[in-house]
Amino acid sequence: MTHENLSAIAQQEVDPIAIAQVDPAQAARDVFERQMGVDATIIRKVMAAALSQGGDFADLYFEYTLRNSVILEEGIIKSSSKAVIMGVGIRVVKGEQTGYAYSEDLHLEPMLHAAKSAASIATGGQVKVFEGERFNDHIPKNYYPILNTVSDLEISQKIALLQEVEQFAYAHDERIIKVTVTLADSTKFIQVVTSEGVVLQDTRPMFRMSTQCIAQEGENVQPGFAGVGGRVGRNFLDQSDHPRQIATQAASQAILLLGAQQAPSGPMPVILGPAQSGILLHEAVGHPLEADFNRKGTSAYSGRVGEKVASELCTIYDSGQIEYDRGAINFDDEGNLPEESILIENGMLKGYMQDRISAEFYKTEASGNGRRESYAYYPLPRMTTTYLANGASDPEEIIGSVDRGVYCESFSGGQVDISNGDFVFVPTVAYLVENGKKTHPLKNFTLIGNGPDAMSKVSLVGNDFAFSEGIWTCSKDGQGVPVGVGLPTVLISELTVGGM
Repeated sequence: MTHENLSAIAQQEVDPIAIAQVDPAQAARDVFERQMGVDATIIRKVMAAALSQGGDFADLYFEYTLRNSVILEEGIIKSSSKAVIMGVGIRVVKGEQTGYAYSEDLHLEPMLHAAKSAASIATGGQVKVFEGERFNDHIPKNYYPILNTVSDLEISQKIALLQEVEQFAYAHDERIIKVTVTLADSTKFIQVVTSEGVVLQDTRPMFRMSTQCIAQEGENVQPGFAGVGGRVGRNFLDQSDHPRQIATQAASQAILLLGAQQAPSGPMPVILGPAQSGILLHEAVGHPLEADFNRKGTSAYSGRVGEKVASELCTIYDSGQIEYDRGAINFDDEGNLPEESILIENGMLKGYMQDRISAEFYKTEASGNGRRESYAYYPLPRMTTTYLANGASDPEEIIGSVDRGVYCESFSGGQVDISNGDFVFVPTVAYLVENGKKTHPLKNFTLIGNGPDAMSKVSLVGNDFAFSEGIWTCSKDGQGVPVGVGLPTVLISELTVGGM
């Protein structure tokens, strides 16, 4: 197949998108075998080259992604882009050695060159002669069945949608002076082939729409942000009021902050609101429970499986099985099926999130957490959707139990030191709690604490569990992957509130 052929494919509205609405695995097979010419014969040759220097294991990760984005700002289309990402990543494992190389060209010779490069890094032992063992297609459960992708929309339809959001935002309050609306969608076709004979294909849709508003009153200028998304289709937009919802939420947040006060400082009770506050859990607990940090002894949770690491009210899961969620996967990027992994049960540490290499070290099974940004990156243990399970307390009673503290509704992000669990987070919407009631909105402060210590101070867990709106991207070692978070209302008896 010529480069011209590949270029032509890249510029098409690829036919397999329509096929994926019925059979996501068949759609990916069509992309790689029928359109790219990567058939079983070529795969066997590449796999043989990967194992030619004595590797114990090898896998091939084929990717073809169509990615689109449109940004509307102050009534003007500021940018509209379409990108094609295509290539194969080849990994060879020999004991503790890992060789990784990739090719942006899916012709045989470049792929063989990449395979030999990876093989040369992970060498030793008896050379295996790969004679073309039989590969077996596996059909995993589909956690994001959709009929029409957002990628199917014409650019004119996307622009009309963004304009609708913008109009709702400006109409909310005359103090809204600037609105930016972004719509991003992608369709990713992948195929994972392992030297153990596993072949898996998938079509992964993704959608995200967000709004940022700026409100001004005199010299007081404040931002507001809201977004929705996930592995969803057009029906997600057709059967909901998401345009009005995110416009109103972003505008309301900006207007609210115009009247916000400086937060008090010092140790005090902190209430985390449902859904979006789960990002604190993701950073302060989730990352330190990824197996590579623990395997290397660099996590605050290293060697603590079976120990009490949190309040008995805390049961924390990571799951790639949440239908349509941003963190959902039909299988991970190593070809392992996703699990609903119990990380912490009633305060006791049960285990870590495992990729293949860490699972070998711990003599356990991979948990479906081997993930990568694209074919250009090797897989790492990564979260999918991480959440704290529902509790028994009424949210209003939780608020009513606090004489003086802070209620946090959403966050812009934060930082955590994996080695000791210390974290700093920045709330974006928060309220002072006085005598059991939310009073003044607060601004310009941080939450400072330690992951294991904060989890041990969870004193009440609400019965209002909710997942986030599907907007988060997690970064680790220079790679970004989509993730989800979830949380009910949670009371932490003491965290340090600091000014900015």
